[in-house]
Amino acid sequence: MTTVPPDDPASVPAQTSEAPEPAYRQGTPFLVLQFFIFPLSIVAVCVTVFVIFGLIASEGKGPRQYLDEVRTGSANRRWQAAFELTKVLQAHRDPALKDPRFVEEAVRTLKESAGDDPRVRRYLALALGRLGDRAAVPALLEAARDAGPDGGHPDPETQIYAVWALGAIGDAQAEPTLVELAKSEDAGVRKTAVHALGSFPVEAARAALVTALADTVEDVRWNAAVALARRRDTAAVPVLLEMLDRSRLAHVQGMTDDQQVDALVQAIEAASVVPDPRLRPAVEALRDHDPSLKVREAARAALEGKPPASPSV
Repeated sequence: MTTVPPDDPASVPAQTSEAPEPAYRQGTPFLVLQFFIFPLSIVAVCVTVFVIFGLIASEGKGPRQYLDEVRTGSANRRWQAAFELTKVLQAHRDPALKDPRFVEEAVRTLKESAGDDPRVRRYLALALGRLGDRAAVPALLEAARDAGPDGGHPDPETQIYAVWALGAIGDAQAEPTLVELAKSEDAGVRKTAVHALGSFPVEAARAALVTALADTVEDVRWNAAVALARRRDTAAVPVLLEMLDRSRLAHVQGMTDDQQVDALVQAIEAASVVPDPRLRPAVEALRDHDPSLKVREAARAALEGKPPASPSV
């Protein structure tokens, strides 16, 4: 398992991409990086991208230059430019990002890319989430809801990226759509939607997360538990205990050793903010007996009240 947003979705951030939040909410970057079990399908896509492009040297371009290439470049260059745009937006240093016209241009480009390479739309959605501007919400909602002739989404991966971006922005107008998507037949959409709902303090979002705790797919349950943990909600405890049980994780089909370690670390960090004494013995057992040094150190830090180490992005 990984804990970062899409560009991520092998390391998001974020996660994940930030907007004003209620006082009890942590900043979106912390939430995504510390508490995000991102859908494995997105991780696979992004790992492939990193393998292909990870060794390409930076061209020193800024967000405006990359956005221009998305609009005017060759077919193959457009999606690569959109990907590079998501990377430069992580730093949040370019003066162009303070210009409202840049967000408007990025939103317009997303709308105009409806018939383009799906990868262009995916990375543009991710970029808008990282920008964190509420002006992008209507276009992202359209991308998240967009249905094909058969009623399904024409590109489920674009839908997942748009859903993540809506959660990263955290604007209230997205909440009803995210609640609905938490019931999607697509497990990847459900798990991303429940993660995103962790950014919304309303009761409807909590109800959707509590329902997702009973999902038949592990990733969906775990994302729901971690999202509730952000709210310090003790409803997450039974599923967090599930996640803190290495012997149980070992029986999850297709889960690698590294993914088990990542899930344990995320569960430990989530458990550290939930005020329930039932979690402590499980964390202590991991501190004292787990074979992974990374897990033992995470458990020790959690029990000592130290902040978790931020994953590299």
